[in-house]
Parts: sequence; C-alpha cells; structure tokens
Amino acid sequence: MTDDVQTPVVLDVDGVRVSRRGRDLLDDVSLRVRAGEHWALIGPNGAGKTTLLALCGARAHPTAGTVEVLGRRLGRVDLAELRRQIGHVDPRHRMAGDNTVREVVLTGATGSSDPVPRWSPTAEQEARADRLTASVGMEARRDSRWSVLSQGERGRALIARALLAEPALLLLDEPATGLDVAAREHLLETVDALRTAHPEVASVTVTHHLEDLPASTTHAVLLREGRVTARGPADEVLTSELVSAAFDHPLVIDRVDGRWTARTARSAGSAQSARSAS
Repeated sequence: MTDDVQTPVVLDVDGVRVSRRGRDLLDDVSLRVRAGEHWALIGPNGAGKTTLLALCGARAHPTAGTVEVLGRRLGRVDLAELRRQIGHVDPRHRMAGDNTVREVVLTGATGSSDPVPRWSPTAEQEARADRLTASVGMEARRDSRWSVLSQGERGRALIARALLAEPALLLLDEPATGLDVAAREHLLETVDALRTAHPEVASVTVTHHLEDLPASTTHAVLLREGRVTARGPADEVLTSELVSAAFDHPLVIDRVDGRWTARTARSAGSAQSARSAS
C-alpha cells in the first residue's frame, strides 16, 4: 500500500470478519485504498472476493472489524445515501424495462435500476450523461435499446452510468465477463482512458483472470479461503510465486506492455524444453 499520507483514504477495511451460517466468508481482512489508486481483487472461486466487494460498496455489514467508505463507517451511516456516491459496474445489471442507453446512463443520478417515475434530469445531468456516453465510445448508440446491445456495449454504458454521479470510488465486478477478445480489449482500453481522464477516482476491480486487468492497475489483493495472502503494489503481488499460492496451482505470471498473463508452470517448462530441443 502507498505511504503517501497526504492522499485521501477512500476505502478503509480494518480487521474484517464476515460470518454467515456459522462459516467465515472473510477472516481478518484489511484493505486501504487511497484516491487515484486502482486495486484488483483476485482469487479462486469461494475466496471471498464478492463478499469483500459488497463491503466496499456499502451493500453489506461486517460481523467484526470496521469498514469506512468515503470517510463514513458502516453501521453509523445511511447506506442508501452512501451507495449513491459509489459507482458500481456489474455486467449482470438487471432492469425491468428495455431502456435506451441514455436512460440507463441517467439512472446513475438516481441510483435506480430503471428510470424513476416522475423524475426528470436537469439540463446539466443530461449534458454530463451525453459527454460520458461519448467518452466510452457509445455516442452513436445513445438511443439504442438495451436488448439490442452487445455485452461489451452494455459494459461501456454501465461505466458511463457509474461515473455520472462523479463518484470518488468506482467498483468493477468482473467487467469483462462474457466478452470476446476484441470486446474485452475495447472495454479495458476504455477503463484505462477513463482513469487518465479522472485521476482522482479510486477503483476496485474483481476478476478471476489476470488477462482481464487493465494496464492502469496499481495495486492488488490476493484472497484465498477468506483470507488475504498478499497485498500491495501490483508488480509486487502479481508474481508467479504469490499467485500460484493463492490458486494452489503452479503458474507463471508475465507482464508485457503493462498487461498480465498467466499460464500453467508445467506448460511453460514444456515449451522451454521444446525450444531447446529444436
């Protein structure tokens, strides 16, 4: 974690335990995110990533320990009000109606899944929605219905929605889920560009796959069975040794042009043997 005490803390998770039905989903988990940092939460299925993200998004309370989001401690604050100040990107976003891209982006102002009856956006909100829609490459699709969009287009529209309320914290829940390679690359380029355009915003991204991490990722947390196995600057955490331990599988981790890849260590060794033999 950064030592820059002058940079505001956006998210502070301290010694958290979350128990459900007698089972600990998280155990003694701590995480501190400062403005402008971009964290990745990585681990196998069942590691506790979704549970930790729910705490970050003020959607759940810890059983023990403390969580402060945007300077306010969970348990002492109106969660609904706090959630409106957090941008959340979830590819599984559900809506009752077949709304247009513009309508979906504008729900970022109300924090609702669908347009709120009898609510009208201000001219400033409409203008900001249009600017954000254009910034994620969706200007030409602004009036298109949700049902005709590709998964990648939906993901980019949801990023614009999340940014509408000018959040200090942006949460991305497996944003590349269901995307083909081209759509994934377009989405990650969009995320990198937005992080440059909004340098003060902090983000937390959950993923199973290192290939789905944007190059702008600055920090990472590895989770295994509800506990943190490593935490800190991305290049110090996303190593072959530490990621292999978190997934209990021998992996080789590489970073090329800012992006990470993972492959089985045995495969890497076999490839090297084949090259040597040739």
